[in-house]
Amino acid sequence: MSGIDDTETPLPRRTARTGTLPPPRSLPPSLAGNTSLPYPAIGHELSELRLQIPGVHGCVLGGVDGLLITHNLQTDVDPNDLAALAATTYGLGRQVGLRLGQGDFQQSTVRNAGGYLSVYAVSSQALLAVVGEDSINVARLHLHAPPVAKRLAGLLDQVTPAGHGAR
Repeated sequence: MSGIDDTETPLPRRTARTGTLPPPRSLPPSLAGNTSLPYPAIGHELSELRLQIPGVHGCVLGGVDGLLITHNLQTDVDPNDLAALAATTYGLGRQVGLRLGQGDFQQSTVRNAGGYLSVYAVSSQALLAVVGEDSINVARLHLHAPPVAKRLAGLLDQVTPAGHGAR
């Protein structure tokens, strides 16, 4: 017996979408390990955000490629893992924006039982990930993080590809 009665109608099947998807974008070289980055200024921005918002455990500046650029985490979370999670969150958010016609990725927040992860677009190459405890004031974070991301973008814009090298 096949499990489907001959009198039952089969369930409808999805059909392939017609139309075209946007072409995949080519990513610029990774910022991870770039020795020409202004690390002291970037570190200052990350620290200021952590200090401005009670409950923030730290920040990660990572590439959209998932590689760690720098961090100021005050927890035992592996910053490399967090950079990869930020890129994954970015990838999902980017696809949502494309599919719904809502534009480029800006920000995404994940709330878990014990805290938050918020990921902000910094530039076409970089993401800011902020980890916080459950008691964090998320509205305050969303107020302070975008200007920090904008200042980080300005710092990254000063970087020349010739300065790329192992750190």
